[in-house]
Amino acid sequence: MIADGVAWLDQALAEGRIERVDRAFARFLRTLDPAVDPRVQVAAALLSRELGEGHICMPLTTLREREPALGDPSLFLSSTPLVASADGDPSAPLVLDHDLLYMRRFWRDESRVAQAIVGRLGVQPVHPDLPAELERLFPSDDVRPDWQKIACALAARSRFAVITGGPGTGKTTTVVRLLGLLQTLALREGGSRLRIRLAAPTGKAAARLNASIAGQVAQLQVDPAVKQAIPAEVTTLHRLLGSRPDTRAFRHDAENPLHLDVLVIDEASMIDLEMMAATLDALPPTARLVLLGDKDQLSSVEAGAVLGDLCARADVGHYSLATRDWIAAACEEDVSAWTDGDSARALDQHVAMLRHSRRFGSDSGIGALATAINQGDAHAARAVFASFADVTLGAPSPAAIATLAIEGRDGAPGYRHYLDAIENTRPSVGASEDELMQWGRGALRAYAGFQLLCATRLGEHGVLAQNARIAQGLLDRGLIEATGGWYEGRPVMLTRNDYALGLMNGDVGVTLWVPDGRGGMALRVAFSVMDEHGGERIRFVVPSRLVAVETVYAMTVHKSQGSEFEHTALALPPEPSPVLTRELVYTGVTRARRWFTLLAAPDILGYAVQRKTQRASGLLRRLL
Repeated sequence: MIADGVAWLDQALAEGRIERVDRAFARFLRTLDPAVDPRVQVAAALLSRELGEGHICMPLTTLREREPALGDPSLFLSSTPLVASADGDPSAPLVLDHDLLYMRRFWRDESRVAQAIVGRLGVQPVHPDLPAELERLFPSDDVRPDWQKIACALAARSRFAVITGGPGTGKTTTVVRLLGLLQTLALREGGSRLRIRLAAPTGKAAARLNASIAGQVAQLQVDPAVKQAIPAEVTTLHRLLGSRPDTRAFRHDAENPLHLDVLVIDEASMIDLEMMAATLDALPPTARLVLLGDKDQLSSVEAGAVLGDLCARADVGHYSLATRDWIAAACEEDVSAWTDGDSARALDQHVAMLRHSRRFGSDSGIGALATAINQGDAHAARAVFASFADVTLGAPSPAAIATLAIEGRDGAPGYRHYLDAIENTRPSVGASEDELMQWGRGALRAYAGFQLLCATRLGEHGVLAQNARIAQGLLDRGLIEATGGWYEGRPVMLTRNDYALGLMNGDVGVTLWVPDGRGGMALRVAFSVMDEHGGERIRFVVPSRLVAVETVYAMTVHKSQGSEFEHTALALPPEPSPVLTRELVYTGVTRARRWFTLLAAPDILGYAVQRKTQRASGLLRRLL
């Protein structure tokens, strides 16, 4: 029995079991009810801590495990005015929904998301030309079933669709063909063109989708009028919804919905629950929503794992007999192996998983390692390093990590590669603007030849320490001229959006000496940006205008999402940690295109692979 809530809070804070914000929330409850049961304060503090870890709610079983002295939580939680049932007092700050305890705001967001998705489930009428158009867009493929074609078909008959898959499975290819299909059918027989918007959670993800779509639309086998009706511009969700300063609310909401017919959101694994609720609120009732993402990647930094919940049953499919027969008729594809008429649910009929990677074949160690990690097979994951040349297990010492980052290994580049490229391709003093642009483009592409990823920002194996060690190593080798301030070769990442410069949080630039136009030289930071036609161009920015940047020889795995590098190295701390999970390692591995190096002890790899992230949520329960 807990008699003194204040004493418990202070002790739990001192022991590191809760944070200051958790204690503050529990104390706040006493201002609402001076006679609050101390056990309610304890439950509130522990719930707040769970939210800080990304959970939407806290099962009562978890509460019992965290603090056995509480007894049966359902008894004291149901007898206080601070906790309401799902249909109880709307002013209560906490909600107990069956066996899940929520803060009201998160319970409300989850309810809104579930209600909006359920309202979009169901089969919509399709144009009779759908089978013929699918056959034209997806000519015969040796890989059967053709999941890209199936995903297109399912999305074409619904106002809600989820397309998930790992790297190289063709998510962007699929959605471009889907947009071509939808516009073709909409424009047929004098119809109106669909208003399509493309978005992503971050500026980096938006720029990447922009570049991918621009190239693929040009190759799309559709009428020129259809190509012109497919947008190339990709925006961030915040900009799409119209973020407003000093408020969580957006300009677009249920009262002022977005003006669109189709919304496609890429990198959906990065969308937290609150943002998903805001997005669904702003969608017109008749609009179509398509979510793209890799369900096995890290979830959002904020609370929630919406894509993970939506794709929880995607591996098995769970298609109904009716869906199986419809796919056979519309696509001439057989999904019988993924059909389960007894357990099929409405949501399952709207989820398609792309299962064939065109990037990682049978000879790819990166692909084999990613598969073993996803399966939670630590033994198989360790065995991959002995069987494939493109993956290597390296020493995890700080000195070894810095050396690998600078020099690379066995033909796989390190940072010396891009710094040598800057020097060896330097244009003449009188170079034209086009030559300078080409040089900047080459420097950025050379920099993308390698990236060191870390699990954390702080600590000896975190981003800050690794950045300092690598910079010092580069200076010692004469590859850079300083370790602080601005110097040629310094790579930087924006840490927040800069709309005035047209640069987004996560954009990476490389610092170069360029002619200043007055006969001298000046440091400028080269960034790759998209022009109004979806093409790439280089923008040189004065360093003093970049007020929110950090050196990026190392970055966190979270920051790397949406990016790819020729050679990726992942440095893990030597001790077990809550941040070491299967999803973190998988995300780090799949950032690599040609080479991957793991800088970690084998037992740490095994520890991480066996720890799958489980974020508490009631969303899937509401949808099934």
